[in-house]
Amino acid sequence: MQFQKIFVPLVSVALVVAAYRIYGWAGVAAAVGALMMWLLLHFTHLMQVLKRAAKRPIGYVDSAVMLNAKLAAGITLLHVTAMTRSLGELISHDDRQNEHYRWSDATQSRVNCEFCQGKLKSWQLIRPTPTDPAPQSCAVRTAP
Repeated sequence: MQFQKIFVPLVSVALVVAAYRIYGWAGVAAAVGALMMWLLLHFTHLMQVLKRAAKRPIGYVDSAVMLNAKLAAGITLLHVTAMTRSLGELISHDDRQNEHYRWSDATQSRVNCEFCQGKLKSWQLIRPTPTDPAPQSCAVRTAP
């Protein structure tokens, strides 16, 4: 996480400096324009994810089992929100370092996710236990 916080700005500054040394102020304008385009693409992606999530109930997912299968350690909360097309239901307290979110489906199956610094740390699929299995009827034929 710290690597990205340092690496991206350093590469951006190095790009602008290299553009100035090679092409002068026109290179700086082109490099800054490219960096702004990159930032705008990320911003547009973020807005699209949040726009889709705004149209669905908080904490709802089509299939909690499929969500559980798609999750992997280290993916971001934004990526999980894009997968579910829904904001997660916050189940942790505000003063805790790790954030806990829940997504549920129509069958009351749910996935509880723990995020540490915006990255998925652990998750757990919780499925409801069947209360009373339906009796299976068997048709028995008797010979006449």
